[in-house]
Amino acid sequence: MIFTLVQEQRLQRLQERLQVPYDETRPDHQEALRALWHAAFPDISLKGLISEQWKDMGWQGPNPSTDFRGCGYVSLENLLFFARTYPASFQRLLFKQEGMRAAWEYPFAVAGINVTFMLIKMLDLYSEKPKSVPGLNFIRILSEDEEAFDVLYCIAFQMMDAQWLAMCASYMQFNEVLQVTRIQLERELALEDIRRIQDLPAYNLLYH
Repeated sequence: MIFTLVQEQRLQRLQERLQVPYDETRPDHQEALRALWHAAFPDISLKGLISEQWKDMGWQGPNPSTDFRGCGYVSLENLLFFARTYPASFQRLLFKQEGMRAAWEYPFAVAGINVTFMLIKMLDLYSEKPKSVPGLNFIRILSEDEEAFDVLYCIAFQMMDAQWLAMCASYMQFNEVLQVTRIQLERELALEDIRRIQDLPAYNLLYH
């Protein structure tokens, strides 16, 4: 498949985002982390960038920066985009407001990083150019909407949570749930009439 100039440029910009590690000394990265806290808990002031409070959002420990090592700054950008663009949906997942929940739930923020990583691998974005059908279809979607990766992230997170509930899963099954979500998303991205991110059947999950 020959990419158009717009597709080439947008793919390159997205791949450049994937190369940025989270740097806890960078003021803009610190600010993004604070903004995420404020979006999640607008009425609770944050005591510091290293604080036990972060566990309330589902980070593994008091310092979220250690969780970003696997996926870099883009995973924080994804979470922040979700919180700002679909706040009702974000809050619904953060506070596990729907369905019968397991006593041992998935940690929200860490799950979010895993969703980012799953998408990068599924779309073949670490390669110079994607070769898979979902990856190639995604590039076409990206040329229509530069925010397509971030929106797809929000859709994937919603799909994962819906799958979690459907499977009555608990924490030990998280990877299994993520794998089922990936298969479902690959199927949707392989549909022939998908031109825009809004064409994905699961897009409606963001507004239900």
